[in-house]
Amino acid sequence: MKIPKVLEKIANKLEKKGLKPIIVGGAVRDNLLNLDIKDFDIEVYNSDSLEQLEAILKEFGSVNLVGKAFGVLKLKVENKEFDFSLPRIETKVSKGHKGFRVEHKKSLNFKEAAKRRDFTINAMGYDISKKELLDPFKGQDDLVKKTLHIVDLQSFIEDPLRVYRAVQFTARFEMKLSKDTFTLCKAMVDRGDLQELPKERIWEEFKKLLLKAKKPSLGLELLKELGVLKYFPELKALVNVPQEPTYHGEGDVWTHTLMVVDEMAKLRSGRERVDLIRMLSALTHDFGKPLTTKKIDGKIRAFNHDIKGVEPTISFLERLSNDKKLIQSVSDFVKYHLRITQLYKGGAKSGAIRRLATKINIKELELLARADYFGRISKDKKENYEAGEWILKRAKELNVLDKPLKPLIEGKDLIALGLKPSPKFKEILNKAYAKQLERGFKTKEEALNWLKISKILKI
Repeated sequence: MKIPKVLEKIANKLEKKGLKPIIVGGAVRDNLLNLDIKDFDIEVYNSDSLEQLEAILKEFGSVNLVGKAFGVLKLKVENKEFDFSLPRIETKVSKGHKGFRVEHKKSLNFKEAAKRRDFTINAMGYDISKKELLDPFKGQDDLVKKTLHIVDLQSFIEDPLRVYRAVQFTARFEMKLSKDTFTLCKAMVDRGDLQELPKERIWEEFKKLLLKAKKPSLGLELLKELGVLKYFPELKALVNVPQEPTYHGEGDVWTHTLMVVDEMAKLRSGRERVDLIRMLSALTHDFGKPLTTKKIDGKIRAFNHDIKGVEPTISFLERLSNDKKLIQSVSDFVKYHLRITQLYKGGAKSGAIRRLATKINIKELELLARADYFGRISKDKKENYEAGEWILKRAKELNVLDKPLKPLIEGKDLIALGLKPSPKFKEILNKAYAKQLERGFKTKEEALNWLKISKILKI
């Protein structure tokens, strides 16, 4: 396992003090999967003194105590961060993720400490000094078999969040739950164990599913199979909602949504905030269809599902996050997700494209429309998304691809024309800007000339 040189130095120092550092968790798993390792967690054995460990680590850099309940020391050194902790035993004493009694024991060995881990693929360790893989629960075999196994039944059920972790792991690593793991997770859902989870913890697992999996659909489908969708009625409502076979040969709205989410996963940028909005927009874009789907003249239609989808999108996201700006952004994309195709088919003029840019980022909207277009089985689907290529070209020509036009007329221009500041200024400026969008004025002089000859100044 390739590890940073500074970590080797720290490990040597700890060994000289009689301590045994072992890399644990995701770093070991990701190394075996040939993935980039971003975080190193190290458990330090043969000690029950966090103070002793802290004193040694301070020789290398800045140390902060985080995760106070579990005693985790975060070391910052050479632009890197490492999490150090003592091995522990956790015993559930009350409800909630904080309801654990934590015990640090000097005599604890790796297998005993790893027993509290959720899955075998996360219960492996790497002995830095011996350069040896520690795998008491055969996690490496499960990685090869692409099967997710729980480590210990009792410790697993003590934290219901592990059901959501199972979901995001199956998607990220394209694994399947073992029969026993599926049965246990399903029983926990049926019992209502997941009700005690705060939305902040659920949100973190949702983010990992949407941001790290090549095929988030695998995790979403598992949510459905386990019965977790009962906690997300907006998602559950998509199941079995029919679509017109001519345009949606893949089946119901749920199936289409999974396909769109997987298409959007191919378009992620690597910027967390941007990608989160993209993925959530893909997930929620058809939330209005269960409310609007009808059979009209022998064909299945969902008129205005873009508009009707805004409210359930907000409801769904508020169940996961308190980020109002994020929720607003996603609901805006849902509201306008059909607009590009509509403008293209309607032969829209420049003014309509300029106006759209004042409501939504056209470049980002095109990605959602593109994912929606390719996330289906349709007789009229082509290899390229013509409407998207058209809007990108036109928006670039009009200089509104990433942002709306800046108003040419401002309040100071009205004052220069002899008007006194008043509440009517806003109305005048709005009308001037609307005319700018319609006619495409390129200079302030053009806009002022129109303003002077119009009757708008007499408002």
